[in-house]
Amino acid sequence: MVKGSSAHVSFLAHPDFRTEGVSRVAACVEAVDPDSLRFQYVLEADLQRVRIPPPAAGVGRADKLWAHTCFEAFVGHAGSPGYLELNFSPSGQWAAYRFDSYREGMTPALESAPRLALRLSEDRLELDAEVRLGGSLPFPGSGPQGSGRGRLRLALSMVVEDREGRLSYWALRHPPGRPDFHHPDSFSLALELPAHP
Repeated sequence: MVKGSSAHVSFLAHPDFRTEGVSRVAACVEAVDPDSLRFQYVLEADLQRVRIPPPAAGVGRADKLWAHTCFEAFVGHAGSPGYLELNFSPSGQWAAYRFDSYREGMTPALESAPRLALRLSEDRLELDAEVRLGGSLPFPGSGPQGSGRGRLRLALSMVVEDREGRLSYWALRHPPGRPDFHHPDSFSLALELPAHP
């Protein structure tokens, strides 16, 4: 488990779903302040073999982004079963959902849209996302005031769609069985939030 206020990590492909031509998937996440996170995702691949969603006419919130090439983050407070699911598409669209516990109590989240930036070259796709949590993150329900609120648990992941429409699933850790980015075992990253001044 990586600890600190920032982390650089590499992803593993789910063994049952592979996309030819992908050489590396990685990410960096940083706690910018007590209420903001910054993500940078990198996909290194033969991008002629990857289906990348084109820029959307209506950039903004959209559902089911994970059905195509999409970067994802799952963020919760240490000691809390609740978490956020964040989806960032190369199209410029995004989604955010709050869960009370594992796949339970799903509701839309985030008061303000993430700031997204995309960089694309022949063999590299980078996506930056800065997210202001704005009270969307579920807090631990027990313990002294503030207990666990300065530490986050995260699961970072990516879905890659190839030109034939086949999906592969990339994450820091895969639980047994089918791909499941929501699974508690997927939350393998710890991040310390800066203290309020």
